[in-house]
Parts: sequence; C-alpha cells; structure tokens
Amino acid sequence: MGKLKLISDGIIKNNPTFVLVLGMCPTLGTTTSAINGMGMGLATTFVLILSNIVISSVAKIIPDKVRIPSYIVIIASFVTILQLLLQAYLPSLYETLGLFIPLIVVNCIVLGRAEAFANKHSVCDSALDGIGTGLGFTIALTVLGCVRELLGSGSFFGLKLIEGDGMLAFILAPGAFIALAYLMVIFRKVTGKKA
Repeated sequence: MGKLKLISDGIIKNNPTFVLVLGMCPTLGTTTSAINGMGMGLATTFVLILSNIVISSVAKIIPDKVRIPSYIVIIASFVTILQLLLQAYLPSLYETLGLFIPLIVVNCIVLGRAEAFANKHSVCDSALDGIGTGLGFTIALTVLGCVRELLGSGSFFGLKLIEGDGMLAFILAPGAFIALAYLMVIFRKVTGKKA
C-alpha cells in the first residue's frame, strides 16, 4: 500500500465526517468554534495514532474472544494520558471540551480503525492510517467550527471579523446540523464523491 495513499484516504476518500459520517457526537457537540473543533480533532488524532500503533503491535497475541475489550482498554489508556496532559498544559481547552474527551474511548472512528485496519496491518501502515484518519477528522471539525463560529458570532478563531452578534442558530444544535449538511454537499461536489 502506498504510504501517501494511506494518509490521503483518511482525509478525502474515507473522511470520517464528510464521507463515512462517523463520530457525529463530538462533531456536532464541540464545533461551536474553530478552536474547539481543532482541539477535539487533534485530541482524537493523538489517541487514534497511538492506539493504532499499539493495537497493530499486539494484535497477533490477543485472543479473538477478548479482542474488542482489549482494544477498548488500550484506547482508554491513551485517553487517560490525553486527559492528564490537557488538564496540565491546556486547562481552558480541557474545560471547554469537557465530557467529550472521555467519550473518545467509545468513539466509533477510533474503535473502527482499530478493528478494520490496525489489527490487520503493520505498525507503520497503522500509524499512517491513524494520521490520515485523524487529519481528516481534524480538518472536518475545524472547517465546521469555522463556519459555525463565523456565522454564529461573526468571529474566526476568536478574532471578531463581523460587527454584531451573528445568527445564534449556528452556535446552537440546529446550526450544527445545517452547517454540516451543506459542508458535506460541498465536500462531495469538490471531491466528486457520490452519495
């Protein structure tokens, strides 16, 4: 498998948000601003890469009966490390993302890549798959956060660009669905993906 193809597949062909429609809870819940979307995407990428590496390394020695619980323990270990790092070095982001950080443990993107890819491929390929999928998720969340922040509050990464309050609906849950739907259509038009 081409190394760059593993990365580009996660960003374009198998984008977790715009193509596979996975991880919708953090996608819709954390993207009220660009920085929140980027923070959640990078946090998930961290867990995705490291869990893919470890799962690929130990996949051959894990019995089939306890495969999924073992993967969850590995993923939970990295989420715990991530939580501690965020609390220590980025407490404001940790407070903002709140409950969504521990929910990475059961994020279908992370568990799905462990089951569908990491347990069948080499450590290097699994790491690249984690990078590609994580970047695809991060880009999607950041773009969605940018759109919602710009339309909802008239700012971009916290910098006020448009005077006034913006359209409150885009900061609330309905705006997340509306913005995501339009971004999915745009993504599919640009990449030529069929529904």
